[in-house]
Amino acid sequence: MLMPAITLGTALAGAIARFTRNSMLEVLSQDYVRTARAKGLEGRVVVYKHALRNAAIPVVTVIGLQLGGLLGGAVVTEQVFSIPGFGRLLVDSVFNRDFPVLQAVVLISALAVFLINVLTDLLYAAIDPRIRYH
Repeated sequence: MLMPAITLGTALAGAIARFTRNSMLEVLSQDYVRTARAKGLEGRVVVYKHALRNAAIPVVTVIGLQLGGLLGGAVVTEQVFSIPGFGRLLVDSVFNRDFPVLQAVVLISALAVFLINVLTDLLYAAIDPRIRYH
């Protein structure tokens, strides 16, 4: 199970790390971060309390979008590593023309992507208190 996890996670981890770095560099150059440093706060406090929270919103967006692609990658990874799972069920139902199973797999996948997007939107409100949903 280690190789499939590495296969799925490596590409996403690199993209997320690069996006987090760019977002943090942008936030660290803002005036409010400079003001926090001028007040004498420790560098760690400035990064974790002031910068990381503001840099997290675009990162959460990217992670939410990447998770949908992760479902597609799981189908390929399960086939390559011969792991019985959701992806193999999808491929077998296509080859066997088992349309009810295929419809169920597509419906469950669509619901999973929908829930990921809802959770991403709820995380926005948790990260940034200025964002409220009525």
